[in-house]
Amino acid sequence: MFSSHNFPRGILTVQVVEARNLKKEDLGGHNDSFVELWLDKEYKQRSDVVNNTEHPVWNQRFTFNIEKGSSDHKIYFKVIDQDHMDTDKIGDGSLDITDAIKGQAIDTWVKLPAMLGLSSKGEIHLIVQFTPQ
Repeated sequence: MFSSHNFPRGILTVQVVEARNLKKEDLGGHNDSFVELWLDKEYKQRSDVVNNTEHPVWNQRFTFNIEKGSSDHKIYFKVIDQDHMDTDKIGDGSLDITDAIKGQAIDTWVKLPAMLGLSSKGEIHLIVQFTPQ
């Protein structure tokens, strides 16, 4: 129906549902995690912080404008542990959104790979839908 170089104009909705089995970044404590997500690094969106758990539930929706002919075919995300003085990256990844653009909602768990993809730093549950305009 659409090639990745001929996306229609519309709204991409990404629901950050939850994460599970996040790698602990705090010594002696639990993660206080949030998610950053973006199509373009110039416009990042961020979830609320969920405190004291390696299994946070955010259940938050974010919207992104997709312009006709856009070449943005992946959503990028980073799961971060917020500390009092700084932040630590727990893991990051991306998800191909082509199926959503073609009208098929995506409901999936995405692994947060460790270095070289040899292990996992947890998983994040995302639901992605596209509404043409």
